[in-house]
Amino acid sequence: MPNLSELRQERLRKLDMLKQEGINPYPASANRSAVIADFFAAFDEQSKDQTLLGGRIRSIRAHGKAAFIDVEDATGKLQLFLSETDTEKFEFWLSILDEGDFIQAAGSPYLSKTGQKSLKVATLTILTKSLLPLPKEWFGLKDEEERYRRRYLDILLNPDVRDTFIKKARFWQSAREFLHSKGFMEVQTPALESIPGGADAQPFVTHLHALDIELYLRISLELYQKRLIVAGFEKIFEIGRIFRNEGIDKEHLQDYTQLEFYWAYADYRQLMELVKTLYKKLVFDTLGSYTHECQGKQIDWSGAWQTYDYYELMRQLAGLDLHAASVGQLRVKAQEFGLDTTKHLGKGRLVDLIFKKVVRPRLIQPGFLINPPVEVEPLAKRLDQDPSRVQRIQVVACGSELGKGFSELNDPLDQRARMEEQLALREAGDTEAQRLDEDFIEALEYGMPPTAGFGLSERLFAIIVNKPVRETTLFPLMRPKGESRVKN
Repeated sequence: MPNLSELRQERLRKLDMLKQEGINPYPASANRSAVIADFFAAFDEQSKDQTLLGGRIRSIRAHGKAAFIDVEDATGKLQLFLSETDTEKFEFWLSILDEGDFIQAAGSPYLSKTGQKSLKVATLTILTKSLLPLPKEWFGLKDEEERYRRRYLDILLNPDVRDTFIKKARFWQSAREFLHSKGFMEVQTPALESIPGGADAQPFVTHLHALDIELYLRISLELYQKRLIVAGFEKIFEIGRIFRNEGIDKEHLQDYTQLEFYWAYADYRQLMELVKTLYKKLVFDTLGSYTHECQGKQIDWSGAWQTYDYYELMRQLAGLDLHAASVGQLRVKAQEFGLDTTKHLGKGRLVDLIFKKVVRPRLIQPGFLINPPVEVEPLAKRLDQDPSRVQRIQVVACGSELGKGFSELNDPLDQRARMEEQLALREAGDTEAQRLDEDFIEALEYGMPPTAGFGLSERLFAIIVNKPVRETTLFPLMRPKGESRVKN
């Protein structure tokens, strides 16, 4: 059996044959008169009319003076019928064409002897001569890293993978349609920031040579949108990439798409109703159903969502009274659960660690988690009846956080005090603690109305299609091939 290099050499020989015949193997344009799905839809009405169809060859079956070629475009697969009597340059094309080539065929509708709707080909045109053969069997790309590195082949050879990304496009389109229907305006804010803010995360650092300044890739879409609320916009949203220099696992990526929206003159209670309606639409528009499987269980987004009190859940499932627990007691409790506390320095971080590892995995059906300690959310407004807690909601399902929002903190003095607390944690070694952003605080001092904000990421999509998030990413970042995992 010839190896890959020999197969490529054979295709290069055929490429030269095309050129010797005066045929451009890579023309700039095609002249399709229909796509395959339209050809099938109008098959009975086309009679003997000439149709121009284009696509990639997926198989070639020669039978003496006739041949069948399956071609595929984005809408479907079609059988071409070629014959020595009806197809111009029949023998030449059979000697030149390979699986993977793109061709254009002109011909008329034809019903094969087996009753298959086909195109009887009169003339052929080469659109692209492929130099490498497509893997014959899926076993050639079973290795996960190879699938991700050559995602174009993964999508081409696996209809399920292609369908995942079609669904993902529907997911984001549904979000846009919903927010536009509710009067929200889409905005674009900077991806490069002098001070990264809006989340607890370690940023990527870069350098702008034109101004000779250090910049960061954004870790959130939040703080600039709040500046726009100060500016007088009342309903805004952004769908954009954010970047976090942290671990990669089934729910986390270093760069991903996030949606955040901000709604002036609203609070987190009003937000809950809007979010529930949004999520139901997202799930149904993506899946055609309100239910899906996750962790072997059926998740139903159409029913009543339970509201969980953060403090009550921690008391019931972790044995903690968050009103009374000190940092030392939280650290001891975390260690009892077998958790690593060496990098979790402050109260908020320890509370969040225990919640994520002990409590959250037990929350399977969709619900809202509300009112956590102020230490875990430095950008949210305090709860009026208990200022040690904040007006925050998290959407939880499948043991995961699938979005969060809150009544936005618009008191500039309280915001400064909380950012200073975060700064102290950074100075103590917490690399994910938030920074002090003087420009943002100054914007708040000009006045921001009561505002509700919410964010969700593509993790929600991964959960509802029941796949690891890397499986739902077109080109996940990979270590360069052959590079050692450990660098000196």
